Amino acid sequence: MNRHELAKAIYNTALISGTFKLRSGQTSDHYLDKYLFESDPRLLSAIAKQLKPMIPADTDILAGIELGGVPLATALSLETGIPVVFVRKKAKPYATEKLAEGIGINGKRLCLIEDVVTTGGQLIASAEQLAALGARLGPVLCVIERTPRQRAALEDAGLALSALFTTDELHAAGTQ
Repeated sequence: MNRHELAKAIYNTALISGTFKLRSGQTSDHYLDKYLFESDPRLLSAIAKQLKPMIPADTDILAGIELGGVPLATALSLETGIPVVFVRKKAKPYATEKLAEGIGINGKRLCLIEDVVTTGGQLIASAEQLAALGARLGPVLCVIERTPRQRAALEDAGLALSALFTTDELHAAGTQ
């Protein structure tokens, strides 16, 4: 599946209309239900194939941000052979009390994986926590960047974001 076909398939599969309150607190008249494309093995595989060349060569570990980044990072790990860790929004308060589940991240270069980025608030919080655990932070890859003008907050936090698509690109592909 080429990039345009993938954009159209994501749009047709995941776009729903209505009134939605986003995690950021913003309100939108449409919503890209990431779980609709992440739960489709054909689309998930195609997304991993398209994201694979965007991963820097010096990446030691893919870090899937809870919850939407986890299936994406797993699919990318299967596609690339790069190990994966699953990053909780906050460390679990029991048993191992880990923030990042999987192999050790101390001293390792991480590529953060997210599904949809709006303001980047959770990414910034997770990146700070991972850095405090000794991880070396690489770029952030996402499938959809909802509002590119919000990218400044990520850049101010030292995070470089690369998106497979913007919502405008998905709309353009889906309405052709």
